[in-house]
Amino acid sequence: MEKIKELKFDKAGLIPAVIQDIDTMQVLMMAYMNEASLLKTIETKETWFWSRSRQELWNKGATSGNIQKVISIDYDCDGDTLLIKVRQKGNACHTGEKSCFFNQLEAFTENNDSSNYNEEKHILTKVYETITERKRNPKEGSYTNYLFDKGLDKILKKVGEETAEVIIASKNTDKEELVYESSDLIYHLLVLLCHKDVKPEDVFGELEKRYAK
Repeated sequence: MEKIKELKFDKAGLIPAVIQDIDTMQVLMMAYMNEASLLKTIETKETWFWSRSRQELWNKGATSGNIQKVISIDYDCDGDTLLIKVRQKGNACHTGEKSCFFNQLEAFTENNDSSNYNEEKHILTKVYETITERKRNPKEGSYTNYLFDKGLDKILKKVGEETAEVIIASKNTDKEELVYESSDLIYHLLVLLCHKDVKPEDVFGELEKRYAK
């Protein structure tokens, strides 16, 4: 690997690696690699890091099953930081959160078209995360929790009903009605996926494989 020679490892022989979800572009975690773990990552196509506390190589997900399938490895203009895009299985953080970056220090509002686009870009993932949070921490009066409490048959019934509503809306000329009913269907489908422990990324991955063909 000739290009590894272009990387700048620090005095301890380490380089920071930022891990990003290939489907949602969410930053999942940051860890350190040495040359051995980087080569192991390239060889296995799964992330390997160097533990500074244990002084040993470790394979992400080896014990939890939350492995990271490596899609690409890039490095910055200075050659001292890696950006690794992965397909994450399960959660990246040991706390059970999807990303290690779930503690917000501050948030600022931008009033421009690009920020609105970014807010909407991953709305399916955001809705799914909200549904997952309701499942994990039930909230009184929540319709989502009502569906979970009623169980699979109720959720399937709602998916069927909303599918029928989309069909009916499609026969009419009102585009807004179709948008509204489609949103209802997608929401209930996301509830079903959450109930069955299937993540949107799993669906994205399947679609990507089909598109690649």
